[in-house]
Amino acid sequence: MFTGIIEGLGTVAKLRSSGRGKRLAVTADFELRGMKIGDSIAVNGACLTAVMISANRFEADLSPETLFRTTLNKAKPGERVNLERALRISDRLDGHLVSGHIDGIGTLTGREDADNSVIISIAVPESLSRYVIPKGSVAVDGISLTVNDCSHDRFSVSIIPHTSKLTTLGFKKKGEVVNIEADMIGKYVERFVQRADGGHKKDSGKNAGVDRGLLLKSGFI
Repeated sequence: MFTGIIEGLGTVAKLRSSGRGKRLAVTADFELRGMKIGDSIAVNGACLTAVMISANRFEADLSPETLFRTTLNKAKPGERVNLERALRISDRLDGHLVSGHIDGIGTLTGREDADNSVIISIAVPESLSRYVIPKGSVAVDGISLTVNDCSHDRFSVSIIPHTSKLTTLGFKKKGEVVNIEADMIGKYVERFVQRADGGHKKDSGKNAGVDRGLLLKSGFI
């Protein structure tokens, strides 16, 4: 688990094919003190497992699924990336709970200065936008952000100077792509209230459990 509070930046040092996957090497701007092989680290929000560590450099394998779901399939040597090591139970949760399991890819559609912040607009497919709500949480390239507003195919967030300085959103340009992870609570709620289909039979009677009708009747939606 992660918090979406970026620890620092890193640079893609090398990327080579490994079967249908790839091996990624990243040089961090900070020393990876205390980190060991097998530990998790989020690279632009994608949870990866370190398989080699040396001072401030680590390597991780990218599975075909990771390459399909994230922007790491287009990563190139020299590219700057956001880094966050896994959350420790003793840490303060300054952002929100982030799993590092990317839901999909968004595209920056605009940047607008607004007093001491920058408003960034991001286009996303409707399969992602359904989980984004005003004032809810979203992780963009691993950065925990609060949603300003949203529609069926996009949302906007405010980037303060501190976030702009310490993350890649400070220099991302219009048209560039970013990894998106929606707040996991919404996905779990949707799963609970979905009507069973396919090979699953719907429960009936008193054992029907939680469904949309019950939530409406109880005033939750």
